[in-house]
Amino acid sequence: MQKTCSSNTLNFMSGHNKWTQIKHKKAKVDQGKSKLFSKLAQNISIAAKEGIDPKFNPSLRNAIDQAKHQNMPHANIERAIKRASEIGPLENLVIEVYGPEGVGVLIEVMTDSRNRSIAEIRAVLKKHGLKMAEPGSLMWAFEKSAEGYIVKFKNRVSSEARAIVGAFLEEVEEREDVVGAYSSLPE
Repeated sequence: MQKTCSSNTLNFMSGHNKWTQIKHKKAKVDQGKSKLFSKLAQNISIAAKEGIDPKFNPSLRNAIDQAKHQNMPHANIERAIKRASEIGPLENLVIEVYGPEGVGVLIEVMTDSRNRSIAEIRAVLKKHGLKMAEPGSLMWAFEKSAEGYIVKFKNRVSSEARAIVGAFLEEVEEREDVVGAYSSLPE
């Protein structure tokens, strides 16, 4: 005689119950939202350096509007504005990087500690085997726009080079000081 199990027991035993699926989906959504809110708070803090009154500071008003559009809580917005008055002067850096097969990467950083930010970027560069370029050596390949930098000339590269640069960009964009990272890879 052969024993059979009910389908509910099999689902529970294999870890595919509904609650587990919901929990994992919610964790992924929350992680994305947290990353977005951190970037929005950083933009607000940067804009608040010019003045904390949105009536007289259009860049702060724009940053707040973007945050509200993404449903960022009001308390988080107020905290970001308050943090701007506590932090020392911020410096804007553009770090240029050479990737495999001639891929150019620009990393835009807003930081209160230039040395710390560069050291963090160098650690990620070393991990992925990329090299820091001399200032101004890659700027010719990019054009400044309202959204950041747009590449003028895209490189066609192997899938291996694309994977290396993609992994580097993903890791570097998680850094708190990084405003944006742009590469010459085709989309």
